[in-house]
Amino acid sequence: MSTMAAQIDPTLLQKSHDYCRELTRKQAGNFYYGLKLLPEPKRSAMYALYAYMRLVDDIADAPDGRAANQRIADLDAWRAQTHAVVEGDPDALRRHILWPGFADLVRRYRIPNAVIDDMIAGQRQDLEPVEFATFADLYQYCYRVASVVGLASICVFGYRRGDEAGRAEGKVIEDLAVARGIAFQLTNILRDLKEDAARADAGRCYLPLDELERFGVSGDDIAAGEAGEGFDALMAFQIQRAESYYAQSAALEEHIDADSRPTLRAMTEIYHGILGRIAAHPRLVLQKRVSLSLWAKLAIGWRAVRGR
Repeated sequence: MSTMAAQIDPTLLQKSHDYCRELTRKQAGNFYYGLKLLPEPKRSAMYALYAYMRLVDDIADAPDGRAANQRIADLDAWRAQTHAVVEGDPDALRRHILWPGFADLVRRYRIPNAVIDDMIAGQRQDLEPVEFATFADLYQYCYRVASVVGLASICVFGYRRGDEAGRAEGKVIEDLAVARGIAFQLTNILRDLKEDAARADAGRCYLPLDELERFGVSGDDIAAGEAGEGFDALMAFQIQRAESYYAQSAALEEHIDADSRPTLRAMTEIYHGILGRIAAHPRLVLQKRVSLSLWAKLAIGWRAVRGR
């Protein structure tokens, strides 16, 4: 156990873990079903990771009337608070019930500071006008909001990082986690296409502008739920790209600890299953948010546990 973890009052740490677990249960959806398959202490660590991401997201996106400049200031303050917690400031640990569990997560599983900073940078980017000229621009955004979560997750799941002289294997595994995060976020973007485009405050379309132009589709078309041959072709192109990232990251499970594989398999099958539903009926995303039923998720969890 890390020095910081040893310094945290066990009662306070348990209260923090309880808080993170309940927040994850109420808010996480797909994430929660997969995390339940993890053993302790990995499960509580992942609840703390989700709770941290959830609270950062709320700073950036909660419908509470705050102006963008205030949200940016709040994110900067949150980043400073995060650094104080990671550095072991005892006063910082007591400022929110999240922090003891988060401090234990970071120190116990050696989460890199750069990964945490990139999580905050991704939320800050969402406060700027959402417009991606090319896929290269969208890729950077997906990395910040999803791939960095994958990098933090594999630290908890366990993988061979290698020492300074043998980092090649660790880098290969990290690249697989980055690709899996891109796959998940591209799935999220397609799932939420109409909802994002029709937002009352500021319609958002996360698809690259050059690709929208190529297929003759506009953000207004998506917000209005208008579909035609151009939309169908656009969706086929986006689905194929997302599938390519699932394929690129297919070897990830075999490189993490055996006790974490059911969780990663379940989470991946849930997200990949959503993409499959979209692929079967692409225009469905213009009508509602595509999801899997509770029974389907439970079946996925059962298969994941049995390694099938």
